[in-house]
Amino acid sequence: MDHIPLKRPHFFFTTAPLPCPYIPGRLERKIVTELNGPDAEVLHEALSRAGFRRSHSIAYTPACPGCAACIPVRIVAAEFRPDRTMRRLRRVNADLTARRVPARATAEHYRLFSRYQESRHSGGDMAMMGFYDYRSMVEDSPIDTFLLEFRRADGVLAGVCLADRMSDGLSAVYSFFDPDLPQRSLGTFMVTWLVEESVRTGLPYVYLGYWIAESRKMSYKSRFRPLEAFGPNGWRRLEDPVDA
Repeated sequence: MDHIPLKRPHFFFTTAPLPCPYIPGRLERKIVTELNGPDAEVLHEALSRAGFRRSHSIAYTPACPGCAACIPVRIVAAEFRPDRTMRRLRRVNADLTARRVPARATAEHYRLFSRYQESRHSGGDMAMMGFYDYRSMVEDSPIDTFLLEFRRADGVLAGVCLADRMSDGLSAVYSFFDPDLPQRSLGTFMVTWLVEESVRTGLPYVYLGYWIAESRKMSYKSRFRPLEAFGPNGWRRLEDPVDA
């Protein structure tokens, strides 16, 4: 982990084991710490480079008993080459306009978020989120967080991506999109857009969170090459053996 000159003591906590949302029959446990005060941005940067993720004003990393399936991954933006499917999606979505807006919850965004959850993750915890829970997810951030809107030519909102900007890259926190537009594959398209934006602005990486080979929800991330994975020896190309 990078050395960080903190201005005050900082504490880390371990959560109680809970059922894993990705691999049936396993338990999930996390190491968490709060991001607040004058050290928040510096701490977030260092922890992100050490495999942590942000949710609200909390940074966390898995510490699951008997399991190391969650592997932090990031795309090397300048070397990324879209595959045939990704190039096709660029053409399919050429009519979309992307716009960066402040991280503020709106009724329009929440309606799309709710439709997405009902269609893709019905029964999950996020499907139960009311507007104020959604607003907390979007707005409770002590760092440089923003939203990307993707709109059709008629102005209709097609997708939204919540992202953090760091000194070495963009971090895709959460995205959601119109479930009635499967042909657009907007989840994949938004990731490729973040990579192109990173290259355009001179940022080396796009952080994708955790890759889980055994989880269909997370295994798709390995399609974005070259991909680096974080292990005991730091960041290495995913093609190399990853020490879990």
